[in-house]
Amino acid sequence: MGESAGKACVFCEIVKGERAAHVVLDTADVMAFLDMRPLFKGHTLLVPRAHVETLMDLPEEFLGPFFGHAQRLAGAMESVLGAAGSFVAMNNRVSQSVPHLHVHVVPRNRKDGLRGFFWPRQKYESEAEAAGYAARLAEGLSG
Repeated sequence: MGESAGKACVFCEIVKGERAAHVVLDTADVMAFLDMRPLFKGHTLLVPRAHVETLMDLPEEFLGPFFGHAQRLAGAMESVLGAAGSFVAMNNRVSQSVPHLHVHVVPRNRKDGLRGFFWPRQKYESEAEAAGYAARLAEGLSG
């Protein structure tokens, strides 16, 4: 644990106290700390204390408690920082800069310059194509 592909995990080092971070939340199961390259001041990363690489690797019994902490952090963006809302996001493998599960909780305000998602949108070629994607996903989830 704490190692990923033979390379030290930055977030495991923070959890163990081996690397400095501005800690926001520290419980038996999770830690949250300020992102060192924030989109906006207060941008926080929530991580499980145990090394888990992706959302699919997170034990099912921990999903509720983990996202409960994300919910509390999102609320704090408004109640503590005075933000109008928040952006809560997670990458799995692709664009995951540190291979340790982490949720970004970012304070948001209208006209703050952040435009929705950070990538271009695509359209389905037809209703039939969209229905095909929905059916494939639904079938995969029912199995």
